[in-house]
Amino acid sequence: MAQDFEQAPPDFRAALTSLASARTRSDVVLTEAPAPGRIAPYAVAIGGELHADDAHASGRFVLLHDPAGHDAWDGRFRVVALVKAQVEPEVGADEMWADVAWSWLEESLEGAPHRARGGTVTKVTNSSYGELAERPSEVHVELRVSWTPLDNNMEPHVRAWTDLLATCAGVPPLPEGVTMLPGRHA
Repeated sequence: MAQDFEQAPPDFRAALTSLASARTRSDVVLTEAPAPGRIAPYAVAIGGELHADDAHASGRFVLLHDPAGHDAWDGRFRVVALVKAQVEPEVGADEMWADVAWSWLEESLEGAPHRARGGTVTKVTNSSYGELAERPSEVHVELRVSWTPLDNNMEPHVRAWTDLLATCAGVPPLPEGVTMLPGRHA
């Protein structure tokens, strides 16, 4: 990590260790990203890029820690995550898509002990006209979500986020009993 966390509380250091050793999807490349500096006394951020066949998604996973706790978080840790993906044009006409995307978040978090989940789902449809009319329509989705982990083990939380990246990009989930090899970390 670029920041010096030597003096950080033991809970945050344990969370960092679990993040660094997390087993995530091999089709998602994780890199350290700049963390916000004013939201919490301690923060770390990870960027993620999924490239699988024609699918692409990107996002950011931010872990915040306040040893004194934070009333709005209902805890001492808070995950703030972003997922962006280009999806099939048919999604642009589907009024239920936001509900479906939110259900993907709920499913991905089933194995991650948490509370106080919240967020938004945004769908942007781009249609071209005039000289650009030949371009096909594009639909992009964006999930901005947050939740409060119940302990300092962040592996299930970062795994849930990488699974959500893949699901939003249209990459099917792994079959029952199949384990993804460790992700590539830059």
